[in-house]
Amino acid sequence: MPKIYSHSRLSTFEQCPLKFKFRYIEKIIPEVEKTIEIHLGTVIHNTLEWLYTQVKNKKTPTLDQAIRFYAKKWEENYKPEILIVKSKMTAKDYFEKGVQFIMDYHAKNHPFDENTIELEKKILISLDEEKKYQIQGFIDRLAYNLKTEQYEIHDYKTANYLPNQEKFENDRQLALYSIGIKELFSDDKEICLIWHYLAHNQKICSKRTDEQLSQLKKETLELIKQIEATEKFPPYVSKLCDWCEYKTICPAWQKPENTDGKLDIW
Repeated sequence: MPKIYSHSRLSTFEQCPLKFKFRYIEKIIPEVEKTIEIHLGTVIHNTLEWLYTQVKNKKTPTLDQAIRFYAKKWEENYKPEILIVKSKMTAKDYFEKGVQFIMDYHAKNHPFDENTIELEKKILISLDEEKKYQIQGFIDRLAYNLKTEQYEIHDYKTANYLPNQEKFENDRQLALYSIGIKELFSDDKEICLIWHYLAHNQKICSKRTDEQLSQLKKETLELIKQIEATEKFPPYVSKLCDWCEYKTICPAWQKPENTDGKLDIW
């Protein structure tokens, strides 16, 4: 049986080995399972998936229809215990932020005639010839641009922070997905990686060469083997800790003197 990893699983280890241990090894169910940012991101993704499903069915949703769908999904999945880290923000503030995302996206991309092929497409990439190690993921939206004759892998981001171009040129997630698309279609078409940063109403594009993708597979496999060889899982203290669902049981946060860095206590 192949060992299947995901980009989020690898990123969790890089972000904090102890969080990786809690989530993937000990499988601890946290007291607070999600933050308001995760809730917002999920509802936005659901809304855009619905929008393009309508388009594929020869219907073009109006802005009002998109907002009503978003509001319905927000209410269906919202729970009062969802964590809100930023004390000056309320659930209403986040809801209205999402409405603005939908308004901006609708105005910029209408009538959505981008030749979308699939939504939430499952991708499975083998990292070695024996297919012992694989990466599984889901593409938010896959399109084929008839003008440029390129496949497009679209990913939606609801974060406030907009990384620099270097971050996109070195992004692992969409690059791995592009390997899966190349293997699936086998037609040597270029693949454009596209991130939609909704808070900034910006679209960022990047491409990879075959040599870069080959190197990425090697590096990803090396990371997996590093994870499997790890015996100690120290917490890495950072700004991200405020959003961590395991903060209440993390030993790093039971010691006020620890403010930054790596703690080799596990």
